Amino acid sequence: MKKDFNLFLQQLSETNATLDYFVDFEKVINKLSKIKIKLNQLNYLIGHSNLREGVIELHKENKTVFDVLDILIATRSKDNKKTRNNQNKVVLLNSYKDTPDDIFNYLTETGLSDIFLNKNITNLVDYVFGVEVGLDTNARKNRGGKQMEKTIANIFKSNDIKFKEQIRHTDFSEIKGLGADIKQFDFAIKTKEITYLIEVNYYNSGGSKLNETARAYADIAPKINQNPGFKFVWITDGQGWLTAKNKLEEAYSKIPHVYNLTSIAEFIALLKS
Repeated sequence: MKKDFNLFLQQLSETNATLDYFVDFEKVINKLSKIKIKLNQLNYLIGHSNLREGVIELHKENKTVFDVLDILIATRSKDNKKTRNNQNKVVLLNSYKDTPDDIFNYLTETGLSDIFLNKNITNLVDYVFGVEVGLDTNARKNRGGKQMEKTIANIFKSNDIKFKEQIRHTDFSEIKGLGADIKQFDFAIKTKEITYLIEVNYYNSGGSKLNETARAYADIAPKINQNPGFKFVWITDGQGWLTAKNKLEEAYSKIPHVYNLTSIAEFIALLKS
């Protein structure tokens, strides 16, 4: 079938997201479980009539409880961000955890003291669950590629096509010409005559990454295809490509097997022929 780049562009989909794309609840629950005990101990401060006294009491009991303070303002302790204190000095967030006075200042200056006093929060475990859900939205961009892999795997399964995932080129001694670097492919499908090594990705938005990807695959495809019995396949989609269509067109012209979520039907037909 003759390749038509303009048709390929027209077929690019608006999204590949299913409902499980939006929040990775398993990851959220796992993060929460690691700090749940400390959050329950911090609940002691909610509604306390004398917050400074409560902090001192809790600090004497278990000062490590305050290691989880940063998640209450939707940041990570490991990031150790900088901020200005009430003396207008630049300090590290973690410096607020040294003494009960530092902790009290942290609660006061962030506004958490009012939240605790007024009982706007009744349970910090539930509160941090919500915070973690919000922070997890930052990971959506990284989930796009994994979502595409899942989609393609489901297409293969529904068409009774056997495949292997995350295959290294070194698993095939016949492949030559890729140099010393180990190249890993998202999928490998072996037919009677050809082994197809497949890369999969999806781009909702533009950026330099798209040009790099197109350039890399245009380079690797002929190196794979020169090996008898092997073909490189690129399955990509997403309207982010509209911002890098020149590089995409260049790669499209050099790689015989490029498909999107619509034209993948052609690849399935090829596999079954």
